[in-house]
Amino acid sequence: MKFTQGLKSLMLAAVLGSTALGAAAQEYTLRATANSNENDEDYDGLVVFKNFVESASNGAIEVELFIGTQLCSNGAECLQGVADGSIDIYISTSGGAAGIFPYVQVLDLPYLMQNDRVAEAVMQGDFVRTMRDMALEDSGDAIRLMTIGNTGGWRNFANTERRIAAPEDMEGLKIRTVVADLPQELVRALGASPTPIPWPELFTSFQTGVVEGSKNGITDIMGMKFPDAGLQYLTLDGHAYMGALWFMNNEVFLSMPEELRRVVVDGFYALQQATFASPKRKSIEAYEAFVAGGGDLYVPTPEEKAAFAAAAEPVYTWFEENVDRGPEVLAALREAVAEAEAEINAGLEADLN
Repeated sequence: MKFTQGLKSLMLAAVLGSTALGAAAQEYTLRATANSNENDEDYDGLVVFKNFVESASNGAIEVELFIGTQLCSNGAECLQGVADGSIDIYISTSGGAAGIFPYVQVLDLPYLMQNDRVAEAVMQGDFVRTMRDMALEDSGDAIRLMTIGNTGGWRNFANTERRIAAPEDMEGLKIRTVVADLPQELVRALGASPTPIPWPELFTSFQTGVVEGSKNGITDIMGMKFPDAGLQYLTLDGHAYMGALWFMNNEVFLSMPEELRRVVVDGFYALQQATFASPKRKSIEAYEAFVAGGGDLYVPTPEEKAAFAAAAEPVYTWFEENVDRGPEVLAALREAVAEAEAEINAGLEADLN
């Protein structure tokens, strides 16, 4: 049995591109937390990270997982824990991290990335390194952005009242948002009324009419059983990629010898790939269940999607004028998107001819 387990560890390290190491002189324990549950993409990523890092380091690094609110309960509290060293690794949505790093809301700007290929190329390139440098600078070198994965696919508009095929169909709807400013600005730009509601209260809020819509991924919609509360109309406008920002205590990372830092970096790459794949797999069943339950699933035409993007233009101006370092990070994202699209289109042209 021990031989089989050891062989599996060596094979895993080889497959994922890292060399298994001899036991290091110093051992490390990394405490990683996600304010989610074991059905979430964040958990899938952490399981892959733990398995890879422990195997590829030959046991020199142990990863302890804390799922839920055992170590901290919200973005500000958890990031403070990363900064002071009580937490080594934490995954945050852009909304959760915006209070400390407001410019991460750039990930919520609508209609900038067309699809998964573009988004995944951007999240594996220099754009993430730019944001890493910004976060290190603004946290006094305490908090290091390791990678950006995905947590739920794409945000789409869903509601209890009617099909949304054009911006004017949003007029007058009360749409649930998080407290962060940018999502509220987007909802206003499209003619609806933003209504911040805590996530645990959203089901009841649909039932009672406190809100009539939301902007979520399909796995969240079905996981929370929102159709049972009346959410029956879903428009796949894909206005925002649901980025997951994985942060690590910088001092802990830099305290490791280079060969173990390499293992950790490779582990975050494996984690990222797992979170890219997980929503794609889970969304198939979720969409089928939504339609089977009587839900109206609408895919906008390219022209309709362009109309949504045009209506959302004021949000970019707001972001640049109101978010600290907004112009800097938006320019970096636009450049990364343009480069990704050019490379993907060139490859596509070659593959089609």
